[in-house]
Amino acid sequence: MSHLVRDRRKLLNRIRRIRGQLDAIQRGLEEGAECSEIMHTVAACRGAISGLMGELLEAHVREDVSNPDHQPMSARARATQELIDIMKTYMR
Repeated sequence: MSHLVRDRRKLLNRIRRIRGQLDAIQRGLEEGAECSEIMHTVAACRGAISGLMGELLEAHVREDVSNPDHQPMSARARATQELIDIMKTYMR
């Protein structure tokens, strides 16, 4: 997974932000924050994790399965791009 090495800094920064959101949830629970505040933070954390997963899935498909940028007019490339687009829509 060479793409993970190449994008390591970017991915680690995303994970640090997610960890910060998780810490905020824990602090909110410990300090008795409003329920709606905690739920908003949980929703934001879920979105961040989904975004991370989407990015990892797309990179995996492009790097390890089939890169639609190579021979973009082939049926395989079109199917791969369709799969990536569907995954992006589903992960929203």
